[in-house]
Amino acid sequence: MQSTMMPAQLSLNHLLDRAGTIFGTNTVVSRRPDKSLVRHSYAEFYRRTRALGSALQKLGLKKGDRVATLCWNHHAHLEAYFGIPAAGGVMHTLNLRLAPAEIGWIADDAEDRFLIVDDVLLPLYQQFAGLHRFEKVIVFPFSGAAVPEGFADYEQLLAAADPDGFEYAPHDENDPVSMCYTSGTTGKPKGVVYSHRSTVLHSLVGALPDFTDVHSRDVVLPVTPMFHANSWGMPYIAVMLGARLVFPGPHLHPDDLLDLMTQEPPTLALGVPTIWLSLIQTYDASLKPGSPNAGRWKLPRGMKSLVGGAAVPESLIRAFDAHGIWIQQGWGMTETSPVATVSYARGELAGASLEEKYRRAAMAGTPVPLVDLRARGDDGRDQPWDGKSVGEIQVRGPYITGSYHKVGATPDKFTPDGWLRTGDVASVDELGFVRISDRTKDLIKSGGEWISSVDLENALMAHPAVAEAAVIAIPDEKWSERPLACVAFKPGESATPEAMNALLTEKGFAKWQLPERYEVIDAVPRTSTGKFYKLKLREQFPR
Repeated sequence: MQSTMMPAQLSLNHLLDRAGTIFGTNTVVSRRPDKSLVRHSYAEFYRRTRALGSALQKLGLKKGDRVATLCWNHHAHLEAYFGIPAAGGVMHTLNLRLAPAEIGWIADDAEDRFLIVDDVLLPLYQQFAGLHRFEKVIVFPFSGAAVPEGFADYEQLLAAADPDGFEYAPHDENDPVSMCYTSGTTGKPKGVVYSHRSTVLHSLVGALPDFTDVHSRDVVLPVTPMFHANSWGMPYIAVMLGARLVFPGPHLHPDDLLDLMTQEPPTLALGVPTIWLSLIQTYDASLKPGSPNAGRWKLPRGMKSLVGGAAVPESLIRAFDAHGIWIQQGWGMTETSPVATVSYARGELAGASLEEKYRRAAMAGTPVPLVDLRARGDDGRDQPWDGKSVGEIQVRGPYITGSYHKVGATPDKFTPDGWLRTGDVASVDELGFVRISDRTKDLIKSGGEWISSVDLENALMAHPAVAEAAVIAIPDEKWSERPLACVAFKPGESATPEAMNALLTEKGFAKWQLPERYEVIDAVPRTSTGKFYKLKLREQFPR
């Protein structure tokens, strides 16, 4: 018996057409380098995006050609998200926080043909221009200044294009639309290529009520960079549903974000824990008597917030909840598009205590639809979902990558039966809640027993004097490895190792799990995506 369903292809072009024809009056707001705001209707976004596709085809773009972007979060970057694949190309977001040499290597490995770059980022481009030759460099005049000679002007290209006569490039739903490179903290970065099909499916799953729950009446603030796993897919989700988008541009300092939240109150905001931690600390400091920022900001009470990219401390969830904002934690990777699990309010836990709800919210959450997840033990067997047995998280699904650009499906990243090996170690309980213990490379094995650095970090950051903390392993002659806690205190605050160990003991840590010693640092070093960069701490404290 054959299916009676139409063989319609999943396509980003459908989402673009939908935005332009159904949500034409909704708006996209972008913050410029001078902090002024520029607004475009979805109808204008639709025409500008089609104009970009037309301009790229006039430049000779062929199907499958890579077009790199070196941009902050703003309307032109959103146009690239849809305009490049509409013309048949593949958008490749370059991570502007990487070292210039690494950006150049990635652009060369991807064989990027064109580059769209913010004018304020031209100095960064010049630092790696010699490592890869782009056929055409298109400058978006983000600051409003004239585009320097020798570069194509983004706005002039759009003005000369024909959005009405533009025709979408023929494509299959499995054709590529974008690519991102992994962080490369343990080796060379690897390219992950997303398709029309995988992106549309990820958008549909991500928008579900228990996850981002986006509506056309929402105001969405994506602080997560658009070069970081496609800002967790939010640009696609928002356009699909016609939500108002507010882009922060280059201004990610807590003061700037609080100013923007006060001026353009979001109903949904996305960010990484490190930025959210500094944001709430800055806001709480403004409430203290005598603060120079007293009355300056207003947090949008009832705002939803999806936070991910690293483990979310329970203390951060509590801090935002005190202001009527509930944080949902999500977990995923570049390879998973990226949303794979989300911690949300389950019906089974409606009568649970607030303490239990906080505990659950600090977990990675439960697998989202279409994603299969297992915890594979060292013996090669799947661990039971009992909340205790740990193993490496392995996933599979229609928007999980099955190989890497130019590299293929290497055995260190994929199992023989086709599951992605994430490198994260976790347990799964009877309700399907995933509790990540650590990265495989960050676990501490002391006297034959495993110690979770993530658990220690989250507990330490609950101390009122601690701004942030990272725990690494140091060699020990007797126990093989022991934990070293690197702690950054809040301004004017401090705590003794004894006081911090007392807190850990109170939270249930055994004596042998307590840090061997403490080191006070100014701040925890971070990767380009805001995660704790423990390799740098290991280099700083080798023993």
